[in-house]
Amino acid sequence: MPDVNLKNQLHLHIIVFIWGFTAILGELITLNALPLVFTRIAIAVSVIYVYLRFKNKNLAISKKDMIRFFLFGFIIALHWLTFFHAIKIANISITLACISTGAFFTSILEPIFYKRKFILYEVLLGCLVVVGLLLIFQFETQYKMGILIALLSAFLSAVFSLINGKLAKSYDSVVISFYELLGGLFILGCFLVVQGGFTLNNFNFQGFDYLWIGILGSICTAYPFIATINIMKYLSPYTVMLTINLEPIYGILLAVLLFKDQEKMTPAFYFGAIIILSTVLLNAYFKNRKKVEA
Repeated sequence: MPDVNLKNQLHLHIIVFIWGFTAILGELITLNALPLVFTRIAIAVSVIYVYLRFKNKNLAISKKDMIRFFLFGFIIALHWLTFFHAIKIANISITLACISTGAFFTSILEPIFYKRKFILYEVLLGCLVVVGLLLIFQFETQYKMGILIALLSAFLSAVFSLINGKLAKSYDSVVISFYELLGGLFILGCFLVVQGGFTLNNFNFQGFDYLWIGILGSICTAYPFIATINIMKYLSPYTVMLTINLEPIYGILLAVLLFKDQEKMTPAFYFGAIIILSTVLLNAYFKNRKKVEA
């Protein structure tokens, strides 16, 4: 069993590293955020559909649930749309530092979603997150719009994770993901039609765009969606949550290594980012300790 756990922990770290690489691909791909996310979801939906058919999974769901999944897919589509747009108008480091505030938004929204009381340590950690954000916002003034859009993306991510937490009890998680992504694809397709349709102007692939977006849709989207389901059978929720929270760290380190001067920030940014990332890890630690004591 220890060997199995070690194997799955390493697998999870690889997946989180892949998620961190998503931001790198967002910078490399020359497409605007809307066609980029649409193509990403189209590839991911295709790969997941082949997987579900190969595994003979039952895709039958009620019409009511299909409508719900489509609507929730709109949330994940908006999350990715704002995420990649923030990268385009700011940079990877700014975007990932702000995205890590998703845990802060979750701690605010979770008592509302599940009708429980606010927890003191979550409120205190939330205040620390605000301090970190203020540091970034005050000294990285040229990225203000990017910061705001990245925070919106983090908020949407928190809403989506809370909704999915309730849905996971009803259907296979991969089946839920398939219909949610299909719903996101439909909504973004409508947006594209309004913006001029599927024209060369919107989908003007250049250089290695085909390769990068192929990797983004398959290895960085469909594969993690499928693989994490199996990993969660062997690892504790705390281990999974703590490891996933390392995604911004992996992403920022990769960005600094690959893009160097483009990702060079003020000392205040790194201080603010460390405060935010530390609170995310502390939140995971306190949640696990509370479960152990219970």
